[in-house]
Amino acid sequence: MHHNGLRTAILLGALSALILVVGAWIGGGAGLRLALVLALVANGLAYFFSDKIALSAMRARPVAEVEQPVLYRIVRELSYDARQPMPRLYVSPTMQPNAFATGRNPRNAAVCVTHGILGMLNERELKGVIGHELSHVYNRDILISSVAGALATMITYFGYIGLFFGSDDDEGPGILGALLVMILGPVAASMIQMAISRSREFAADESGARLTGDPLALASALRKIEMGIRQLPLPENGRLASASHMMIANPFRQAGIGRLFSTHPPIAERISRLERMAGYRR
Repeated sequence: MHHNGLRTAILLGALSALILVVGAWIGGGAGLRLALVLALVANGLAYFFSDKIALSAMRARPVAEVEQPVLYRIVRELSYDARQPMPRLYVSPTMQPNAFATGRNPRNAAVCVTHGILGMLNERELKGVIGHELSHVYNRDILISSVAGALATMITYFGYIGLFFGSDDDEGPGILGALLVMILGPVAASMIQMAISRSREFAADESGARLTGDPLALASALRKIEMGIRQLPLPENGRLASASHMMIANPFRQAGIGRLFSTHPPIAERISRLERMAGYRR
């Protein structure tokens, strides 16, 4: 946990430093201030409404305890053990096995599971998945993702500002420099964002396994989830893409170079780390 926290701090610092470098190159002024305001407003809205966006993308509906007594019991027990409020529970009709948690803090949290994961996992494995998702909430990962998103968006806006207000004299980067920022800046920011997301997944695996006391349960669940996603990948549309980084595993088909740009670390590496937590040696 300390290692992942330090890594996240370093990555956020790198993203902030990238903004300072680009901002210093492009220059200040009214356009720069406007871009910063727009970026913060856009990502502030995403932060406060992230739960509604993700739940809507997965067509999730709130579920009552009479419908899913086992799910309620698992979540209630883990919330009690963590001394945290009980989150709202949702079920998505999606047949792909997956799950995610959202909400800016434990009091505004929601946990969503798909029909596919409820039908595929046994109770022990489902508890491992829920522990992982609750850990995302307790670790304040939504806040971290929102900050990273705000910083990355600023870099993109810097490019537009330079394109429209840049000059070819010695005081600015010029049109070609602005185009370079527009192309390379967002790529660099996206790479840092992906590194942050992967770090958060490892941290949630670890803290979730400690919460349940059963690392191998989550490892077993991840094996089944990976198999289910290969059989039933979700279509890569904009609505689902906005929620994909929150899910316990990437819901899209990953092949070739696509794996390099995934927001999730490889399932095999996550399983290996969980097995080491349990003292398992191949």
